[in-house]
Amino acid sequence: MDVVVGRVAKAHGITGELAVDVRTDSPELRFAIGSKMQAKLRDGTSRSLTVSAARPHAGRLLVRFTEVVTRDVAETLRGTLLLGSTDDLPPTGDPDEFYDHELEGLAAELVDGTKLGTVKEILHGPGGELLVVLIDEREALIPFVREIVPTVDVRGGRVVVDPPEGLLDAD
Repeated sequence: MDVVVGRVAKAHGITGELAVDVRTDSPELRFAIGSKMQAKLRDGTSRSLTVSAARPHAGRLLVRFTEVVTRDVAETLRGTLLLGSTDDLPPTGDPDEFYDHELEGLAAELVDGTKLGTVKEILHGPGGELLVVLIDEREALIPFVREIVPTVDVRGGRVVVDPPEGLLDAD
């Protein structure tokens, strides 16, 4: 399975370097020299890229790919999603830490076993992570904290939600 590890924000300089918004907790592994990744362009096409250099700059990474040698080529990659394989991810080593792809698709249920919905995605914000749970036709945002999500059972395919009053009320 592939996961998004970065998004090309723009070309940087004249030699094909790209400013990348990082979407991984391990950029030093994902963007290590020689790392290969799939690039999903805005037009829906894909191509393989190989990292030749990467360095931090102003909250982003400046990345060079072997296949991108001019600014003109770099400009065509603006908005491209950079994908890495989940097979390359190291174990978290922490039973309370999860990769997003492990949570997406899990069944969400209440403490009493009532089916709630399905975890659609995880949003990462300045205040912490939120589970986006699809309940019927709407999305509910649930703070991903132990007090509200006391159980995460990846192998069992479920998360247990103990919402405070009003959290799941539709507007």
